Amino acid sequence: MGSVWSKVVGQDRAVEKLRHFATTNVQSFLFVGPEGCGKEYAARAFASTLITGSDSDSSREADLILRGEFADVNEIYRVGAAVDKEEAESIVSQSSTTPLEAKVKVIVIHEVHLMRDTAAVRLLKTIEEPAKQVVFILLADQLVPSLTTINSRCVVVNFARLSPESVAKALIKDGVSAKTAESIALASQGNLDRARMLVTDNYLARRQEAFATIASQLDGTGSAVVKIVEDLMDHLEKAAEAIEIMHEREMKELEERVALTGERGSGRKAVSDRQKRELRKLRTDELRSGLSVFAGAYKDLLSADPDNENGDEIIAAIALIHKTISSLGLNTNENLALHALLLKCPPLRTLANITQSN
Repeated sequence: MGSVWSKVVGQDRAVEKLRHFATTNVQSFLFVGPEGCGKEYAARAFASTLITGSDSDSSREADLILRGEFADVNEIYRVGAAVDKEEAESIVSQSSTTPLEAKVKVIVIHEVHLMRDTAAVRLLKTIEEPAKQVVFILLADQLVPSLTTINSRCVVVNFARLSPESVAKALIKDGVSAKTAESIALASQGNLDRARMLVTDNYLARRQEAFATIASQLDGTGSAVVKIVEDLMDHLEKAAEAIEIMHEREMKELEERVALTGERGSGRKAVSDRQKRELRKLRTDELRSGLSVFAGAYKDLLSADPDNENGDEIIAAIALIHKTISSLGLNTNENLALHALLLKCPPLRTLANITQSN
């Protein structure tokens, strides 16, 4: 028998807080922490504890909850760029129904930092005064203005960004060699989910190199930008192979379990929908990570020569890259965003020549 909390890595303070609140009558929670920090799994673990009254992972209910397939744990994912008023209406409607199997229904709402103001207003009263049998768990990567009023109605549980050491330790526990685990931990930027996908990614080093050399490939022409973007798009396609391997294995395990147990309501559609979301998020994660590497080329140049006469242009390029990173994930057209960004970024060789002439 194991604990539902055993796979929540590097979040001892948050887990301790949730263990305490599992024995109280609090009904609305807001989990805040960067993507891949483990808050999604913690939400399921907490839901399992609330429903089963135990932190054991050995029961049928716990097993289904941790897989995201239990009838009385409803996980809400945004359909478009943000949780909108119509989706909020659906959440309110779900919260008014009674549980099917358990004594309590848990509603987990993902990515509420992308919730529109109209949706937040519609949900406020429901979250402030939920039905007796309902517990809300809201998940946000960060606190944003639209969450101000909701934040004040919830118990906030903060999740820290995972350190490279914590990520590496988790990978080593999974059976990854120490050297590989350390390398991947650095590339994952504290995102354990992404780190586990990168374990089977044969193109990671080449993809990182492609992003690292963008600035040196720029020459001020549109043709260079077109070539660079085509290359990056190809790298993103190859990056998908890692998660596709995981998805194939997951579906195979699901089919094997159904064949053995004849389990009804196996959750095939839920799994398929989740996998599609994960694939979309993978591309966003890879672009964010890669563009951070791209920005690093300008940062390194500025660090080596703080008095560079073109320092303002370098700083502006770094700011523009980070603005593009922030825009990703909101149904942004990746191809167009990259073209627009690279057309405005200065060639590294020009800046380096200026440096040398000084």
